[in-house]
Amino acid sequence: MKYDVIVIGAGPGGYVAAIRAAQLGFNTAVVERSELGGICLNWGCIPTKALLKSAQALHYAERGAEYGFAAENVAPDLAAIVARSRGVSATMNKGVEYLFKKNKVTVIKGSGKVLAGKKVEVTKLDGVEVFEADHIILATGSRPAELPFAPIDGEKIWCYYQALVPETLPKSLAVIGSGAIGSEFAFFYRSLGVDVTIIEFMDRVLPIEDDDTCAQVSRSFRKMGIKVMVSSAVQKVNSTGDICRLTVQTKKGEEIVEAEKVLSAVGVRPNTEGLGLEALGIELNRGKVPVDKNYKTSVDGLYAIGDIIATPALAHVASAEAICCVESIAGLHPAPVNYDNVPGCTYITPEVASTGMTERKAKELGIEYKVGKFPFTASGKATAAGARDGFVKLVVDAATDKVLGAHLVGDNVSEMIGGIVAARNLGITAKQLAASMFPHPTMSEALMEAAAAVHGEAIHI
Repeated sequence: MKYDVIVIGAGPGGYVAAIRAAQLGFNTAVVERSELGGICLNWGCIPTKALLKSAQALHYAERGAEYGFAAENVAPDLAAIVARSRGVSATMNKGVEYLFKKNKVTVIKGSGKVLAGKKVEVTKLDGVEVFEADHIILATGSRPAELPFAPIDGEKIWCYYQALVPETLPKSLAVIGSGAIGSEFAFFYRSLGVDVTIIEFMDRVLPIEDDDTCAQVSRSFRKMGIKVMVSSAVQKVNSTGDICRLTVQTKKGEEIVEAEKVLSAVGVRPNTEGLGLEALGIELNRGKVPVDKNYKTSVDGLYAIGDIIATPALAHVASAEAICCVESIAGLHPAPVNYDNVPGCTYITPEVASTGMTERKAKELGIEYKVGKFPFTASGKATAAGARDGFVKLVVDAATDKVLGAHLVGDNVSEMIGGIVAARNLGITAKQLAASMFPHPTMSEALMEAAAAVHGEAIHI
């Protein structure tokens, strides 16, 4: 069978690439060995957000008196929470299947391997079949990374797979790593009453975020009873008994942390094994596939996108790369993906959202900058919603007044960051943002106020 385009992997990079290729008139097939939608839809972004929504609903019920109603005997139903999460993923999975049918994308179930001569070998349940294509796009994603002294066994030491579908709640949980995955699960399990300890190697939680954001999140975690250990390195994990014992090196010396379960949240590894790349002469760089600006590899007709290349391992990045890659194949000359303006979100409460440069980075680069900051304690909408924790912070180039970075902590700020991404793509200045009319009362007014604060013109602080 000959196709114009074959995509290996049906995650947020692969399925978007396949659909865009079909829209552009290419006869397209996608090879997938597991669920359509990939890790993000089935075991990552989507089901975790469903769990976190349940945690948020629980918080509202527990705080009912603050909103003027009584809620008695409030308790989480773990089985129902997990079942809802799995149902959400199943619904979205069916959505991807529908989109493939709508766009006439052929789905080939099995594991794909690239052969010389623009061929793809697919190992199916009933045998092996070889397909040809003018263009082959690799979008095989990633899997959880493991610490050598704490291999994931699915029983005592978890990755996000096990954390998503617990049969019972552990009494205690130690989370190694405080990135988005570690922080979100720490928040979820603590919300359901589990004793949680976060252990972070860096000197702050959510270490890629702006320092003010890290400090706010740390306060929020400690306020809800999470033990936060930063500048701490796990040396070994003993999981042989009923309780896991983690040996942790801290600034004050060695400390033993005990927990019923351990969640390893130390990042991901690219799925590049078994793709046949070495036989094609492609040398990987730390497991990543080298590509050019149009995502071409060194092999004619072979492309790579998403978590298997050296760009941020985020679903929306993979999707953007997919569209850019396919449109390049079609000769449309798309604008390149702007990696300096990638939004990132962490869906704890309060949420975290950011894009662009942190204040720390601006200092490191020697850029003269100004900061505008507006706290949600001064927001009418936030006060009415009972969500006054957090702020909007803008880092602005002193010479050009352009917004270098935006850092938001607060209720539902993940829905606000997209506007700043669009504005930064258009080169917005703080003056222009401050002069833009925002609806009142909204949380989004804080963007306008923070922009005005850059020049000492904020009205409500």
